[in-house]
Amino acid sequence: MALLDVRNLSIGYQTRKGFLRAVDSVSFSVEEGKSLGFVGESGCGKTTIGMTLMGLLPKNASVMADQIMYKGRDLLKISPEEMRKTRWKDIAMIFQAAMNALNPVQRVGDQIVEAILIHEPALDKPAAQERVEALFDLVHIPRERIRDFPHQYSGGMKQRAIIAMALSCRPSLIIADEPTTALDVIVQDQILDEIKTLQKELILSILFISHDIAVVADVCHTIAVMYAGQIVEYGKREEVFEAPVHPYTKALLGSYLTLGTEKTQLEGLNGETPNLINPPKGCRFCDRCEATGPACRMEIPDWIDVSRTHKALCCKIT
Repeated sequence: MALLDVRNLSIGYQTRKGFLRAVDSVSFSVEEGKSLGFVGESGCGKTTIGMTLMGLLPKNASVMADQIMYKGRDLLKISPEEMRKTRWKDIAMIFQAAMNALNPVQRVGDQIVEAILIHEPALDKPAAQERVEALFDLVHIPRERIRDFPHQYSGGMKQRAIIAMALSCRPSLIIADEPTTALDVIVQDQILDEIKTLQKELILSILFISHDIAVVADVCHTIAVMYAGQIVEYGKREEVFEAPVHPYTKALLGSYLTLGTEKTQLEGLNGETPNLINPPKGCRFCDRCEATGPACRMEIPDWIDVSRTHKALCCKIT
């Protein structure tokens, strides 16, 4: 049984220009101890999905879904108070901008202690501080830095501190939203190794959000490729990256620079992503796809099963 099972999730925002459907009828699941990676260009809806699972969408957002089942509970049917208790205790998030996620005038250790005591009021402060020390050991930050302020940390240390905060209440599911953005490649590699090690040691389930194919391929067991608010290809890592079938997935992989022995010409996409206030009637990728036919512009594409675990949303796949 999946730890998280989402069916037909749609998320929209009421704007001055109209209703913008940022996510349209996506379904996915995350198994216990496994990781699912959402990959796609900026604005495709990846972070919106993560913020929905955390219950942190703005007031102008609307959520529609058949179900968002987490440990047998439908998160759509629980009260705001129950969601507040679930957030961080059961589902935690590693935010993209670590510096913005930390209070600049409060010591880092105190911020993590506060999160623990809010969700575990039966715990006393010394016990919470002891847990923070253990968390700092886990993410390889020296204990003497617990009393430092965020500005005294390097970029990598701030990201590790956010990981420690996400683990502070011992959740089962971690949502990692671009956790290595703005870090240099050496620190990025260290953070990714840290995440993989913690996943194995703590049997964590991870929903990993990134536009970086290499990062997702390194961390995730299952891949969901997103374009213009929809999942267009879904499958195991090897299936999606080694045998892609959707034209957008192929284009995405073709735009990625590899350090192989052969020189390859990077490919770009003409055009722009569609307007999600007034999206195309048929396939949302049709205006940028070289294989587009008349049916692509008029018919909503169906899911095609490539294998038992691999599927794509396309009219042209046979």
